[in-house]
Amino acid sequence: EAVWYLISGNSVNPDTIFANNEMSLRDIEIYGFDYDYTLAFYSRHLHTLIFNIARDILITKHRYPEGLRKYEYIPDFAVRGLHYDVQKALLMKIDAFHYIQLGTVYRCAGMVLDFYGKSSHGLSMKQFMDIFSLPEMTLLSCVNDFFMKHNIDYEPVHLYKDVKEAIRDVHVKGIMYRAVEADIEKYICYGEQSHAVLKKLSALGKKMFLITNSPFDFVNRGMSYIVGEDWRDLFDVVIVQADKPGFFNDRRKPFRRVTDKGALLWDRIHRLDKGQIYKQGNLYEFLRLTGWRGSKVLYFGDHIYSDLADLTLKHGWRTGAIIPELRKEIKIMNTEEYVQMMTWLQALSGLIEQMQVHRDPASEAVVDEWIKEREAMRPQTKNFFNAQFGSLFRTYHNPTYFSRRLSRFADIYMASISCLLNYDLQHTFFPRRTPLQHESPFWPEHSSAAVSSAAPQDQSRV
Repeated sequence: EAVWYLISGNSVNPDTIFANNEMSLRDIEIYGFDYDYTLAFYSRHLHTLIFNIARDILITKHRYPEGLRKYEYIPDFAVRGLHYDVQKALLMKIDAFHYIQLGTVYRCAGMVLDFYGKSSHGLSMKQFMDIFSLPEMTLLSCVNDFFMKHNIDYEPVHLYKDVKEAIRDVHVKGIMYRAVEADIEKYICYGEQSHAVLKKLSALGKKMFLITNSPFDFVNRGMSYIVGEDWRDLFDVVIVQADKPGFFNDRRKPFRRVTDKGALLWDRIHRLDKGQIYKQGNLYEFLRLTGWRGSKVLYFGDHIYSDLADLTLKHGWRTGAIIPELRKEIKIMNTEEYVQMMTWLQALSGLIEQMQVHRDPASEAVVDEWIKEREAMRPQTKNFFNAQFGSLFRTYHNPTYFSRRLSRFADIYMASISCLLNYDLQHTFFPRRTPLQHESPFWPEHSSAAVSSAAPQDQSRV
């Protein structure tokens, strides 16, 4: 109980903004945003919709068995950041060192394979980084399940390509967009706090822009619901159907102006004007026309690769990752049950490490019991988050491959854009200094007092 009391005093605030790299909002003059899962957040109904439409496309367009219609979306099956072996039809969780986590290799939702080892990470391995990819992973697993249960011989590569195309059709052909627009209250969570963030930045004279892959009608309907009919007045530049990540690398596509009715205009773009809507284009032309370069720009997005990687590596923008799953995981980590289990698990690991040098039978017997207990506890820690794949951020003890990419490409990360409301725009974010393996964990800079200083304060009320 004493251990829990001490640790609970430093429980993590889910509204904290976490830093991978030191960054001061004092230096930021321009704020950029993605739309989906950055400004607009969706209910679970959307993933069910995407799954159902893609499943039906497989049946009607690709002539998959009619029996697939009995499969429904499983909300808690997959997590973001998983890898899929296209040739072997295996979905798996890989850590930062490319090792596959034991107990996280699935061919279908009910079949876990006892496999552990280093991933070859070849051309056949695909990673699902997008929140929109959750229905895709579930659909792949369901079709695999159907084929296996009915002893149907199939080519896994064809299955992957067909599912990928079906998911793409849901977006590209506008099926999902029309469904959401027709029942916006069902699919979009009202973004009162997103509105507050945009108003705060605008009131303080910050420039803002929006770059999204979604079409204008869809964005306009959603932003009008979230922010109001005058939402465009808040943004200096609005770009739709940008075709990210190609937008950040392909210099060939020029900007094209779009009317309020969605018609495409043919005039050459010499500047990006406030109040106008632009389609496609590329980042190099965007930089030339706006002059918004370097570390004075902070861009927020939810996709680690297509939103953030090229911006920080090639163009020097500061980047903020929106990780909606973070809020749920922090709440779990703050529970007494989780803290006690992790405290004892770490203590066990330390005891095993220290006692393994003793070779007498009694000591070895004790160590063996500790090892068994440790191995039994590790799957339990996974189950706190997701029964199949565990936490988005960790395997048993290592960071996940997703975490590694997040720390590489995002200066800061948070559960939602609303976390900005807890900080004034002079705030400097400092990464928590954690000890390297050869450093002492007892140095003052690693103390719990330093950790607690990372929690946000409601500075708007100070």
